[in-house]
Amino acid sequence: AGKFYQHAPTESSQATLASVSPVFAVMKFDKEGNTTYFEKKKTELYQELGLQARDLRFQHVMSIATRNNRIIMRMEFLKAVITPEFLLILDYRNLSLEHWLLNELASQLAGEGQLVTYSLPFEFRAIEAILQYWISKLQGRLNTLQPQILETLEALVDPKLLSVDRSKLHILLQNGKSLSELETDVKVFKETILEILDEEEVIEELCLSKWTDQQVFEESTSGIDHAEEMELLLENYYRQAEDLLNEARELRVLIDDSESIIFINLDSHRNVMMRLNLQLTMGTFSVSLFGLIGVAFGMNLESSLEEDPRIFWLVTGIMFLGSGLIWRRLLSFLGRHLDPPLPPHVPAALKKSQPAAGRVDIKTSLKGETFGLSRSTLTNQ
Repeated sequence: AGKFYQHAPTESSQATLASVSPVFAVMKFDKEGNTTYFEKKKTELYQELGLQARDLRFQHVMSIATRNNRIIMRMEFLKAVITPEFLLILDYRNLSLEHWLLNELASQLAGEGQLVTYSLPFEFRAIEAILQYWISKLQGRLNTLQPQILETLEALVDPKLLSVDRSKLHILLQNGKSLSELETDVKVFKETILEILDEEEVIEELCLSKWTDQQVFEESTSGIDHAEEMELLLENYYRQAEDLLNEARELRVLIDDSESIIFINLDSHRNVMMRLNLQLTMGTFSVSLFGLIGVAFGMNLESSLEEDPRIFWLVTGIMFLGSGLIWRRLLSFLGRHLDPPLPPHVPAALKKSQPAAGRVDIKTSLKGETFGLSRSTLTNQ
C-alpha cells in the first residue's frame, strides 16, 4: 500500500503533463506525393519518430538539424521533419501554405516539378523543395518592394519640386523598414546554410538514406558521393541567398543616395529663398536710405526750394537713382562673395591626358556591365 501511494502522485502528474501537451496539425507526404492529414500530440509524435521532446521545440527561427536519422527544419513559420520515407509539415493550418503544399510540394516530391535532385534519395527532394520555396518567397518580397521604392524615389528626387511630399516620405520609410526586415531574413537564411557547409559531419548526417539503405550506401562509396551532392545543393541556395542579399544592399544604397539628393535639393531651394530674401532686404535698405531726403522735405519747414516746381522732380529722381545705384552695388558685393570660385587653370598636358583617362573609365564601365550581364546569365542558367 505504501508503494502504491508513493507512485500515485508521479503517475497522475505524468497524466496531467500528457493532457496539456500541445497538439500538432500534421500533413504527411510520402515518396509518391500522396498526402495524409492527422493531428497528434507532441509526446506521441516525438516518441513515434524516435526523437526527444526538445527536438520538436523549434527554438530557433531558422534551423536545419539532424537527430536520430531525422532532419528537423524550420524556416520561420514552416516546420518540417524529414525521414528517408516521408515528410511531415507541422502546424500547417492558419498559414498561407495551402497552395504550395497541395499543388506544388506534392508534385515535386513525386518527381513532376522542377527539382534537380530526382535521381537522388527522397531527403534530397524534400530539402530542395523547402529551400526552393523559401528562397522564392524572399525573392517575391524583393520583387514587390523594388518597384515601389524606385517609383517613390523617382518622385522625391525630382529637382523641380520646391518641397517634399510627406506622404511619399512616409511610404519610403515603410518600404525601407520592410527592406531592412528582408535583409535580416536573408542574412539568417544565409548564415544557417553556411553553418552546415562548415561542418562536414553535419553534411554526412543529412544524407539519411546513406545510413539506412544498403544500396544507397554502396552507391555513395563507389559511384555517386551523396555528401558532395548535398554540399552542392546547399551551396546553390547559399549563392542565391547571397545574390538576393546583394540586390537588397544595392537597393539600400540607392535609398541612401537618393536621401542625400533630396537633402541637397532642399538645401538648394532653401538657399535660393534665403538669397532672394537678402536681395529684397538690400533693396529695402537702399530705398529707406535715400528716402530720408523725402523725409527732410516733408517736415513742413519753409525754405526757398519748395517755391521752384522743378525741385520735386529733381529730388524724386535723386532718390530713385541713388537707391538703384546703392542696391546695384550691394548686389554685386553679394555676388562676389556667394558665387562659387572659378576652377583652377588646367595645363595643356593634363588636358591631353584627360581623353585617355576617359577611355579607360569607359572601358572599365563596359567591363563591369559585361561582367554583370554574364553573371546574371549564369545565375539564370
